[in-house]
Amino acid sequence: MVIVYDGECPFCSNFVALQKLRSEVGTVSLVDARQHLDDVRTAKQAGLDIDKGMLVFWNGQVYEGPDAVYLMARHGSETGLAPRLNKLVFSSPTISRALYPALRAGRNFVLRLLGRRQLND
Repeated sequence: MVIVYDGECPFCSNFVALQKLRSEVGTVSLVDARQHLDDVRTAKQAGLDIDKGMLVFWNGQVYEGPDAVYLMARHGSETGLAPRLNKLVFSSPTISRALYPALRAGRNFVLRLLGRRQLND
């Protein structure tokens, strides 16, 4: 499993750090998109936009935004308060899709407050 996220976004970084993915997913590679801008451009050419949501590549599939969050929650740790809360909130694809636009808007607002640019700027 490869997770591509915005390393300068405090929400993205914390969310990824909280995910203790179960052993069933195998090796997990975390890719800070800001350190791999060529990969971001390649993803954009393939129709994927990291500014619209983190990306997860797993078992030959690409999961974007709410689907990526749902997948990570579904396979995440069940120990500890934060992972359990995360799993509870994002364990439904419908709920993940409903909440994700607000999460993305919050991310964009915080990036502006911190003076950070979006990746595709």
